[in-house]
Amino acid sequence: MTTGAMGSAGPAGDGQTSVVSPHAGHSPDATGSHSSSSIWALFIGSIGVVYGDIGTSPLYALREAVMAASGGHQGIERETVLGVLSLILWALMVIVTFKYVLVLLRADNDGEGGTLSLMALAQRAMGRQTRSIFLLGVCGAALFFGDAMITPAISVLSAVEGTKLIAPQFEAYILPTTVAIIFALFFAQRRGTAKVAAWFGPIMVAWMIVMALGGLIHIFDDPQIFAAINPWHGVHFLVTHGGVGLLALGAVFLSVTGAEALYADLGHFGKKPIQRAWLTLVFPALALNYLGQGALLLSNPTALENPFFRLYPADLLPLIVLLATAATIIASQAVITGAYSLTRQAIQLRLLPRLDIRHTSEAQEGQIYMPQVNKLLLIGVLFIVVLFGSSDKLATAYGIAVTGTMVVTACLAFIVAWKHWRWPVWAAAMLMTPFLAVDLVFFGANLIKIFEGGYVPLLIAAGFMVSMWTWTRGTRILAEKMRRDDIALQDLVERLEKKSPHRVSGTAVFLTSDPQTAPVALLHSLKHYKVLHEKNVMLTVVTANVPRVPDGERVRMEPISATFSRVFLTFGYMDEPNVPRALALCRKQGWRFDIMSTSFFLSRRSIRAGRKSEMPLWQDNLFIALANNATDASEYFHIPTGRVVEIGAQIAV
Repeated sequence: MTTGAMGSAGPAGDGQTSVVSPHAGHSPDATGSHSSSSIWALFIGSIGVVYGDIGTSPLYALREAVMAASGGHQGIERETVLGVLSLILWALMVIVTFKYVLVLLRADNDGEGGTLSLMALAQRAMGRQTRSIFLLGVCGAALFFGDAMITPAISVLSAVEGTKLIAPQFEAYILPTTVAIIFALFFAQRRGTAKVAAWFGPIMVAWMIVMALGGLIHIFDDPQIFAAINPWHGVHFLVTHGGVGLLALGAVFLSVTGAEALYADLGHFGKKPIQRAWLTLVFPALALNYLGQGALLLSNPTALENPFFRLYPADLLPLIVLLATAATIIASQAVITGAYSLTRQAIQLRLLPRLDIRHTSEAQEGQIYMPQVNKLLLIGVLFIVVLFGSSDKLATAYGIAVTGTMVVTACLAFIVAWKHWRWPVWAAAMLMTPFLAVDLVFFGANLIKIFEGGYVPLLIAAGFMVSMWTWTRGTRILAEKMRRDDIALQDLVERLEKKSPHRVSGTAVFLTSDPQTAPVALLHSLKHYKVLHEKNVMLTVVTANVPRVPDGERVRMEPISATFSRVFLTFGYMDEPNVPRALALCRKQGWRFDIMSTSFFLSRRSIRAGRKSEMPLWQDNLFIALANNATDASEYFHIPTGRVVEIGAQIAV
């Protein structure tokens, strides 16, 4: 079942992957074959990675929501606290527990989650490439990048701000300290997170326990705080407070930012560990902490300045601030690695050019480092920290990107429930419409904050959307231009077999994305060298709309003539496209691949803006800039540079 025809060669040269969608069954839960000790390890690991963001929301969520509802530190009404707290608790229940933990974790694409995985699953379920689904997936991915820049900024800032409660003179050092921590965090990415990640789970477990204990200490300061469990208080607050209630609702959403990570990290930990971690530890800890903060505010309204840190005795504040800083660094790390994974998926799905991907662990395939993405994120995060300067100001910018992603996820999930799960359309609508309605309400509430800082994540997302749109449009235009001058491969082979040029020993592999036409590298080789190898292989790398492809389905060979053949290598969008390793599998099909007797021919295309371009000049220049920053095909496909021959060509976009 193919979602798209074989694409053209990428601007940087032959070898740009095509996208297909083979039949793929629904994989069992990732923990299905694990022992109890492995499940326990996944349980701890999921707390450290999946719940880093949402686990640090109590640092600022209730404070910002109550301040938005009350207009400041003075005159906090009891009903305001109960109403806001009720909204937070039920947001955690409806959005996180019901939508993500119980429903969306079932919508896995062969064990993988996230916006692009859901997009690929929806495309496969529809049986064809659908523009609306494609645009939804691109929009969701772009919004995630906006979230990836704001999360480290607000998380680290809110933790470091706790130092001014220890000593007021520390306030002058909050911004420099935050910048130093963020810089160190991004600088450390190149070393990999394997060793550090081993501490993530235990630290976050300790953080959850400390949050729960902090809430329990104060939860009986005013036992009436338990009334907030009744959803009526939240509904009554929204009905009676009008525009102020909508502003507060935008701040309430801060409590569920990071919920998307539940779904995005599904492939790393599996459904059961993520569900168990939420239901047995994370949700109870969050609920107890929010209830404790609420009770503290009812008994001491002046604590609104920083209700989270006011939960703990002054003697313990240095330790709590240190633990909070560690937790926010972990939350930031989770978003950064998520941005790496999402970028890799986007590259495999041809939404972005090839970028440098470095594996930092020999044991864990998913642990990668992307220098260009890391640099871009660092610049963006530092700019946001300096621009806003404090977590309460930054809170106005937070939420729009996440709510937008959640709206996209709900729309795609409806298609999956309808087409992939084969539910009746009315049943799929009944399942997802309530979630979509809640997401839209939160999205609308956050849109109010556009001019107060909400424009920042939207601008970031717009930048990524324009880049992905430009790349897909530019590659399509190049493909169409190249097809005008294409020579059918079958015709060329027949002519060469009848009147063959001089033959040299060995095998020549020509990377091409269109297996029906003669690769540019082959034509230029014949033109300049006037020789052919004994064996010639037209190699097409295909990306499937599934996360991973087993070795048994990796290689397909088609003979063209006695000396020419086609080879198709299929990778999932989470697979590492290692061409030499995959070609070694051809031995089972009769080709004894030997890297030392094989030469790989690639086209190196130099792109320039044409006089009659189909794109405006600014988009031409952006496309050329993206192409110039693309990683070499030989490096991306792990082909040894000593076995590569690059042949240049110039083309106008």
